[in-house]
Amino acid sequence: MKNVWILLLAICLSTYVKATEGMWLPLLLAQLNEQEMQSMGMKMTAEDIYSVNKGSLKDAIVHFGGFCTGEVISDQGLVLTNHHCGYGQIQSHSTLENNYLEDGFWAMNRKQEIPNPGLFVTFIVRIEDVTDLVLNNVTEEMDAKMRQSWVDKNTKEVTAAAKMEDYQEAMVRDFFEGTKYYMFITETYRDIRLVGAPPSSIGKFGADTDNWVWPRHTGDFSLFRIYASPDNKPAEYSEENVPFKPRHHLPISLDGVEEDDFTLVFGFPGRTEEYLPAAAIEQRVDVVNPIRIGIRDRALNVVNAAMQADPVVHIKYASKQSRIANYWKKWIGENQGIKATDGVGRKKAYEAEFKERVMGNPDWREKYGSLLSSFERLYGDLEPYAATNTAVGEIAGRNIELFRLANTLHSVVKMYESSGAPMVESRMDRIRAFVEDFYKDYEPAVDQGVFATLMDYYFTEISDEHQAPFAVERYVEAGKDAEKLASMIYLKSKLARPGVLELAMEEGPEALIKLIKNDVAYALARAISDYNDNNIAGKYRDIKAEIDDLQQQYMRAQIEVFTERRFYPDANGTLRVTYGKVDGYQPRDAVRYEPVTYLDGVMEKYVPGDYEFDVPQRLRKLYQKKDYGDYGEEGKMPVCFIGTNHTTGGNSGSPAIDAYGNLIGLNFDRAWEGTMSDLNYDASICRNIMVDARYILFVIDKFAGAGHLVEEMTLVHPKKG
Repeated sequence: MKNVWILLLAICLSTYVKATEGMWLPLLLAQLNEQEMQSMGMKMTAEDIYSVNKGSLKDAIVHFGGFCTGEVISDQGLVLTNHHCGYGQIQSHSTLENNYLEDGFWAMNRKQEIPNPGLFVTFIVRIEDVTDLVLNNVTEEMDAKMRQSWVDKNTKEVTAAAKMEDYQEAMVRDFFEGTKYYMFITETYRDIRLVGAPPSSIGKFGADTDNWVWPRHTGDFSLFRIYASPDNKPAEYSEENVPFKPRHHLPISLDGVEEDDFTLVFGFPGRTEEYLPAAAIEQRVDVVNPIRIGIRDRALNVVNAAMQADPVVHIKYASKQSRIANYWKKWIGENQGIKATDGVGRKKAYEAEFKERVMGNPDWREKYGSLLSSFERLYGDLEPYAATNTAVGEIAGRNIELFRLANTLHSVVKMYESSGAPMVESRMDRIRAFVEDFYKDYEPAVDQGVFATLMDYYFTEISDEHQAPFAVERYVEAGKDAEKLASMIYLKSKLARPGVLELAMEEGPEALIKLIKNDVAYALARAISDYNDNNIAGKYRDIKAEIDDLQQQYMRAQIEVFTERRFYPDANGTLRVTYGKVDGYQPRDAVRYEPVTYLDGVMEKYVPGDYEFDVPQRLRKLYQKKDYGDYGEEGKMPVCFIGTNHTTGGNSGSPAIDAYGNLIGLNFDRAWEGTMSDLNYDASICRNIMVDARYILFVIDKFAGAGHLVEEMTLVHPKKG
């Protein structure tokens, strides 16, 4: 009997130690996670990670631009994030003469650091549970509209009463489908300067082929610096500003990683949907994702060909192509991962247990007995509208640039119609800045090609009753030939001609509005969008509102029914901790991926002159000489590693932190087979991909010759004591 209990304990402990799923609120680590994290090898306490009273890891973590994560790695405000997170800024400063995308950029002194108007970073000062205050006067019997009205009213009162400095801000976010609310007090710094970036042949090595793929050999990092006022407070850009002094910055470990090492990833994950029913997952896999993938297939074929044919187009469209390709490949992997791990089957098994428990309890049966069948019915009703709404969003909302311009200018038209010319005139500087930025990287011929192939999809793949009559008329005029339609629109549209819109703005609001409203591309874009909004999206939203209300009930029900389960909130762009281990995986039969890659692999992939796999001459020489400085490991140069941390979009640029609180890597991607972790995490194949901190230091110091940047960092050997 004693041996049986020992065996059971060992099994339980093994399950306990390998628990890596979840994106946890740092405020609650002491209560929910500290013991588990320490059992996995962590040497810190929860307060070392999140503290209001003293400097802690959270004081080194920033929301970078509102879309990525970064971390402070020196006491002089040096910020590390991904190359792809800083890509827009690097690209904006690039020209044919100074091509920082191709050649890299390194500021050798503070005067060479480049300002980035519009870029900001945000620190979290503290987090407070305000659930009771936000849900004051809210009852379960209320309909969704009344409930939201009270939540909105209470939220305004909570943020207005928040205790904070005049340079701080308060925001309230909901968790667990509106069952919990937390307030975040933040500080935002807006003078952020580019300090360093490797060439794309390092920072984007592997480009689209390797994107979302392991093994990976990408040095996906860039460096920025936060500047503050002389009293270390947030300030707009000024030459008088000085490098920011953080409450905490991350030391960098030179000891590297080994399999089974503890890893903590700290950042701002964007959006996950872990608690959806099986019906929702099925619709995503079988309907929505194939539409997204198919449309972006078409757009990418056009853009990729144009970029390969013209180096000027390659610079202009580098960032745009990455935006299109990133989620295209993610959705492919998501579908494959869900099918490979039987994600839908696992959801159905979970729901079967939920239903069994619910039906066995009279109170639960009355409250929750019809939840799952209602989901099935509503998702069935939603499907045709979800299909069209997804397609129109990809065509008119995202991938045809001329349509995106027209839709943005539509807001100017509405402003004019509601508030008159003086209001438009007061916003003209903003409008002009947007227009100049749009045309700076716009190639009408490329966009025309995208238009032709995507409008062909619109007229051949979307059901006839969901197509806008005005668009159909134009298609018939063009002989039902999408390429002829594209030629007609781009020949007639003044919006497709850089310079014409700027001249209209110089003439004043009336001339600008007249040009926009009389433009054929604007008319076509609005016809498609308006028809979809009035006939498709409205019905989609109505059904989706019912589903969302049901999802809120389902979330409450799961927490109530599965009392033995520990729930974590879905990601919603707020600060989270996820922890795991350095670990390889087996994606398919007879294939085993090791957890660390080396510079040897870069050279194995090297293809001279190839835009994805070329390798800079200096890097090749350093490799030949094995000149790795203090950063190599037994004659090899580590490049990337993987772990079981549960991450998603927004975690790009998040620090990978060791058991002692030191930086060991930089999170930048997930393994393709596990991108379905946004919907259905599976520890067997879900892996996050990180650049090894030693490779980052090696590139900065030995490759770029920017050792002065390394000198301001704190380098440590925690494993050596």
